[in-house]
Amino acid sequence: MVILSSAKISEKHRKTLREHYPNATFIFCSNMDEAKHKIKHAEILITFGEDLSADIISQATNLKWIMVISAGIDQLPFEAINERGILVTNARGIHKVPMAEYAISMLLQVYRQEKQLIENEAAKKWDRSVRMKEITGKTILIAGTGAIGQEVARLAKAFRMKVYGVSRSGRDLEYFDKNFSQSKMETVLPEVDFVVSVLPSTPSTKGFFTYDHFKQMPNHAVFLNMGRGDAVRDDDIIRALQEGEIAHAVLDVFAEEPLPENDPRWTMENVTVTPHMSGISPHYQKRALEVFEENLKVYLQNRNDFVNRIDVTKGY
Repeated sequence: MVILSSAKISEKHRKTLREHYPNATFIFCSNMDEAKHKIKHAEILITFGEDLSADIISQATNLKWIMVISAGIDQLPFEAINERGILVTNARGIHKVPMAEYAISMLLQVYRQEKQLIENEAAKKWDRSVRMKEITGKTILIAGTGAIGQEVARLAKAFRMKVYGVSRSGRDLEYFDKNFSQSKMETVLPEVDFVVSVLPSTPSTKGFFTYDHFKQMPNHAVFLNMGRGDAVRDDDIIRALQEGEIAHAVLDVFAEEPLPENDPRWTMENVTVTPHMSGISPHYQKRALEVFEENLKVYLQNRNDFVNRIDVTKGY
């Protein structure tokens, strides 16, 4: 059995995998340009997902399972994968700790005026008139109630927030005071202080947040997007910020990445831009490969109870 990785895996984790599975042949590459020359031999492929194309799938004549060691799978060639009946799993859930910490830290950054304090420090300016606010007791709406959204909700409860969730089903979950289906989200928008989006990129979530949604939020609301950039149209969020429909946006993801230098959000005072790094953690590979190993045991035992199995006909 050949297990090929187009994702760059550290030497420590390569050694661990070889020790745990001595009967498997592991081929570790740094990228798909290197891996594609060996793809025809692979039964299992470990990838970050964005490097796969329909052409590469056509060359992978022995491929039975794709393990995407990230949560994002929107760039996969699903039609080609589905035609071949290839199993796909991902590492959904491993980002919940760093991304939930990011969300809370950014809401605190806005309310505790950290950008202004850093500027004042650099200018050696002693100004105690900077207006501080508290996030404790506020109302937060989390769009996307999977593992990441649930961890954000858990941390929000430490600040005694009222927590609303938005999902396809609207089903009740721990740490959420109430959950709404996507079609009912508008009923709660006037109540919220914070909106956090961890929505994936699917046909139903592209352009999910509209200008009208921002208009329905209180003008002191803070919008944070760390899911996918295409969940909101650029023109809508920029217009809402310029017209004062919301007070601030924290944006870690964008429809076009890297964000172009001439994009107005770089210089808008009521925007915080971060370069798609909310999920970065020193424990990333360890957590992702733990999911892979759990599924590899299932695969080797010819079972079917895979963790994070993707429905390739739906794209999630």
